[in-house]
Amino acid sequence: MSKALFIRAISRFAAGLLLVSGLLFIPAGTWNYPQGWLLIGILFVPMFIAGLVMMKKNPELLKKRLSVKEEESEQRRVILLSGLMFLAAFISAGLSYRYKWLMLPTAVSILAAIVFLAAYALYAEVLRENTYLSRTVEVQENQKVIDTGLYGVVRHPMYMVTVLLFLSMPLVLGSVLSFVIMLAYIPIILVRIRNEEEVLTKGLPGYAEYKSTVKYRLIPFIW
Repeated sequence: MSKALFIRAISRFAAGLLLVSGLLFIPAGTWNYPQGWLLIGILFVPMFIAGLVMMKKNPELLKKRLSVKEEESEQRRVILLSGLMFLAAFISAGLSYRYKWLMLPTAVSILAAIVFLAAYALYAEVLRENTYLSRTVEVQENQKVIDTGLYGVVRHPMYMVTVLLFLSMPLVLGSVLSFVIMLAYIPIILVRIRNEEEVLTKGLPGYAEYKSTVKYRLIPFIW
C-alpha cells in the first residue's frame, strides 16, 4: 500500500461524503432529515470498510476503482448523464423532505435500506470474483474472461447490483420524485452495456464465446 494511494482514496471518500451531504441537507433546509442520515450511514460506512479491505488486500483493484478517466466518447456521455441524474435525484429528495412532496412512509425507507445493504454485499462479492473491474470501459493487460459465480448467471453482475443500489437510494430517502428521476439510470446503463460489450468482444479473447454461454446481460431469465 502506497501513501499516495491512501491519500487519494481518503480524499475521494471525504469529497464524496461532503458532496452527498450538501446535496441532501442544503435543499432540505435542515440537518434533521432522518432518511438522509440513514442513507449517509448505509452508503459511506460500507464504502469505508470496503476501501480499507481493498487497500490492504488488493491495492491494485482499489487503484482501478478510483480511476474515472474514460477513453470511450460514448462512455463519457454516460458518465455526464449519470452525474446529472444523481444531482437531480439528491437535490429533489432534499426538497421533497423540506416541502413534504410525496414522501414515503418510514417503513419503506427501512425496507429499502435492507435491500441496499443486501445489494452492497453482492457488490463486494462481484469485486472478489473479478479483480479486473475498473470504472472505465477498457481491456486491461492480461485480462481474462470471468465466468464463475455471479458471472455465470449474468454477464454484467456489477451493473445488476448498481441498479438495485441506485433504485433503492431514493426509497431510503423517502422521495417518490427522486425515485422517478433515478429510473433514468436504466436507459443510461443499457447504453453503457452495449458499448462495453462491443469493446470486450473486439479486444478480449474468449468474450464472444462467453456471450454465447451466458445469455443474460443484466437480469436472469429476462435480459
